[in-house]
Amino acid sequence: MGNLRNIAFWALLFVLILVLFNLLGSGQGPLNARQVSYSDFIAAVDKGDVKQVQLDGEDVRYQDGKGDNYSTVKPQSDQIADKLIEKGVAVNVVKQQQSGLMSILGVWLPFLVMIGLWVFFMNRMQGGGKGGAMGFGKSKAKLLTEKHGRVTFDDVAGIDEAKEELEEIVEFLRNPQKFSRLGGKIPKGALLVGPPGTGKTLLARAIAGEAGVPFFTISGSDFVEMFVGVGASRVRDMFDQAKKNAPCIVFIDEIDAVGRARGVGIGGGNDEREQTLNQLLVEMDGFEANEGIIIVAATNRKDVLDPALLRPGRFDRQIHVPNPDIKGREKILSVHANKIPRGPDVDLRTIARGTPGFSGADLANLVNEAALMAARVGRRFVTMEDFEQAKDKVMMGVERRSMVLTPEQKEMTAYHEAGHAVVGLKLPKCDPVYKATIIPRGQALGMVVSLPEMDRLNYHKDEAKQKIAMTMAGKAAEILKWGEEAVSNGPAGDIMQASAIARAMVMRWGMSDKVGNIDYSEAHEGYQGNTAGFSVSTKTKELIEEEVRDLIETGYVEARRILEENREEWERLAQGLLEYETLTGDEIRKVMAGEQLGGDDDRSSGNMPTVTSLPRTKPAPKPGIAPEPNA
Repeated sequence: MGNLRNIAFWALLFVLILVLFNLLGSGQGPLNARQVSYSDFIAAVDKGDVKQVQLDGEDVRYQDGKGDNYSTVKPQSDQIADKLIEKGVAVNVVKQQQSGLMSILGVWLPFLVMIGLWVFFMNRMQGGGKGGAMGFGKSKAKLLTEKHGRVTFDDVAGIDEAKEELEEIVEFLRNPQKFSRLGGKIPKGALLVGPPGTGKTLLARAIAGEAGVPFFTISGSDFVEMFVGVGASRVRDMFDQAKKNAPCIVFIDEIDAVGRARGVGIGGGNDEREQTLNQLLVEMDGFEANEGIIIVAATNRKDVLDPALLRPGRFDRQIHVPNPDIKGREKILSVHANKIPRGPDVDLRTIARGTPGFSGADLANLVNEAALMAARVGRRFVTMEDFEQAKDKVMMGVERRSMVLTPEQKEMTAYHEAGHAVVGLKLPKCDPVYKATIIPRGQALGMVVSLPEMDRLNYHKDEAKQKIAMTMAGKAAEILKWGEEAVSNGPAGDIMQASAIARAMVMRWGMSDKVGNIDYSEAHEGYQGNTAGFSVSTKTKELIEEEVRDLIETGYVEARRILEENREEWERLAQGLLEYETLTGDEIRKVMAGEQLGGDDDRSSGNMPTVTSLPRTKPAPKPGIAPEPNA
């Protein structure tokens, strides 16, 4: 219907413009006619200088003997035609229209065209919303139907607990008597909270596909306008629409755009957003009950939401949608991999094991990249090799084989990465080393990747210390090989990562006996605000830096000791990297033991990795993020 209205509008506009041109152009003479007085025209006629005349009512256009064009206006009572004929002048007379539609259009058409254009552009500025140009306060909520691509709970994997919570809401809509006979009331709202890409919006679409009731969807930013009060009007209109279609579900995506805490920030807040939030609070749980309307909202910024929005009676349920565990990742990979032809060697369990921390969106991207890799080389199905290459690309960046490294740079990178690998293998609490490479990827000239045995949910103190030692092994390797003065800026990324872990241990995790079990992160890092940030003494700051320095120095000393004790293995591994460029975990152990590697068939890639990358970069890389245990 909307397309038909647009076509009709443009057709009408075209006809009006065409009529306007016809009106303005009908009977028009040459555009370069010079305007003269009527007396000059009569004088020219008397002299015989006028050769041709066109009479159009009171308008007179004529041409002299030289071919120049002139125009003038004659008095209404003057009959000039007889005189012109006597002088032998050629006379053309334009027939005059007797009032009617064309004369009316001639007067009103320009105004109609301007009004039409104004309505059209105002409608465009409002995003084509309901009510046309005056539809400021109309809701932009869209009614989602099966035509838009039906998604069910079968298409959602890896977040079983969140699915169970929402399946109960769908069941309530289908069979309310099952719950109401025991006094249960339908939840008024469900808030989906989780990191980006975990499937919050997909869950909402699955609710729409399963519920069989009207499902309205809108973004939080659609409420907020530059005019105060417009957002509140849109909230009222949205709930009016929902009441007419109850029972129904209203999904608000990115609700933090409108639901931020009131009275916070410079100047006390935003009047338009706060009025919109107030109206939303009233509609969800005010004097008037909105029976049969369930609000489902999604956000990854629960910390900024207004407390009144989170209380029971508004959002009765807060459903956490986390990154999936290994079983969840395998299910998600299965959902996406079923859409592509894959080879018999593809093991989704192995891929899932090597992708801890991946969200659902990351895994979907991984499968897509694998399909593109296979298509690029002309395969008819996707193999495990394609998945491995896609995984390396997603986690470590694209190989930069075109980068030209000098033999000295390549050798330093090999010894640097070999140092990481040897220390990681010798320390029992470090994640097992999966792969080492000296092929540049992204900003890194080389990289060591380690694979955890299972999803890491927390860090112990000894694990964190050994992680720091493995991180500092690259610098220790460079100093051991070439001396203190020859060390490069390659360990810059390692230092950032080690510093982040050490500061987390001291300032957040309570792993320093001298500093104690106090969270100093906000005070030390200078956060300010109503609830965050507090002063700390200079002595405490010095103590914190002292403890951080000791942890990093202890890790460096431990890494250097291991490399000195295992120098032959370290040298063999560095030479192996120079020869093969990329080695997997099993190959690294064989090279360190002095064994010969077989052909390409023996150099399989083994298990898929988790990225614990320790890049040697040029120049210094972006700061890394130290892993933290879940709260």
